[in-house]
Amino acid sequence: MKIYVDRNGTAPSPRRVRIYLAEKDLEIPYERLEIHKENRTDEFKKKNRASTLPVLELDDGTCIAESMAICRYFEALHPEPPLFGATPLEQAEIEMWLRRIELRFYLPIEFAGQDVLSSESGALFRQGAMSSMRVFDKVLAEQEFIAGPRYTMADIFTLGAIDFGIAYNGFAIPSELEHFARWHESVTARPSAAA
Repeated sequence: MKIYVDRNGTAPSPRRVRIYLAEKDLEIPYERLEIHKENRTDEFKKKNRASTLPVLELDDGTCIAESMAICRYFEALHPEPPLFGATPLEQAEIEMWLRRIELRFYLPIEFAGQDVLSSESGALFRQGAMSSMRVFDKVLAEQEFIAGPRYTMADIFTLGAIDFGIAYNGFAIPSELEHFARWHESVTARPSAAA
């Protein structure tokens, strides 16, 4: 078993998997590829037709692509600690937040930095991501983590998204979003954040 990830460790989707596995204290070997090159070869497309990273390759040759699918696979095998929720209600709430984070935060951050977009389009995506940060700030004024009192996959996804935005797309956490800033400092201090 191994997981194909990007060589420099900066791509947000592989990072989600690395953080998740670190939180689970699971050690899976990584094969590091030069992103946008080695993952686009005909050989790699046999593992993942979409040519994206990460990809989990099982011992029997079965390949699972997409970070959330990989994490859910390991969650089923290793349910403790429950990063996708322990009860039906927790699972539903975390899933709700994961969809919001992906559609209203991560994708706008990613698209805001795409060279193919006009500056007007990029500005709209940036506004959408900033709007989500304001929502997170209000939620985090009342609870320690994005989806409730415990660290979950929602926090992992949000951390990867904002760190990618800060590092590559000119985002910053506005000073007035003190609760989101507190959360970011707290989750960045977790050992898994360095995975």
